[in-house]
Amino acid sequence: MSATPPRNAVVAFIGIGANLDDPIGKVRIALNEIDRLPATRVVRRSSLYRTAPVGYNDQPEFINAVAEVLTELEPRQLLDMLLAIEARHGRVRGARNAPRTLDLDVLLFGDRILTEPELSVPHPRMHERAFVLVPLAEIAPHASIPGHGSAAELAARVARHGVTLVGPA
Repeated sequence: MSATPPRNAVVAFIGIGANLDDPIGKVRIALNEIDRLPATRVVRRSSLYRTAPVGYNDQPEFINAVAEVLTELEPRQLLDMLLAIEARHGRVRGARNAPRTLDLDVLLFGDRILTEPELSVPHPRMHERAFVLVPLAEIAPHASIPGHGSAAELAARVARHGVTLVGPA
């Protein structure tokens, strides 16, 4: 983790997933790369979870995690840096819900609500997805998903079939 915490930092949560080319390794490496972003520090990381694919089922299971970060970056800056990490790991954007080497999503960014062409915060559908809610509730049970409730409340209500604890990130 970075030595110095950002001074005017916002708490943000980043969803991390992969199901190709050593997904456990990719998620762990991505967590370390996120921690090295400018003006950003990972303060908590969830365990790793093996999860069933959503939407397109004919693909390998995913490894998912969530990171809590403190960042001085603006949401779009953070997203651009996350997309650069994805690209370095061979992420090719194609069909929705397709297999991927790495997927990094800004889930929450402080209490901001944003709707831009390539960035929506809170992340759409996160309140319905066990692969996001279970790791988020592990590290931040009281995190609020605007209009839906806390991570812990939502994780308790969502179907958890296909979500299995793998181990530490």
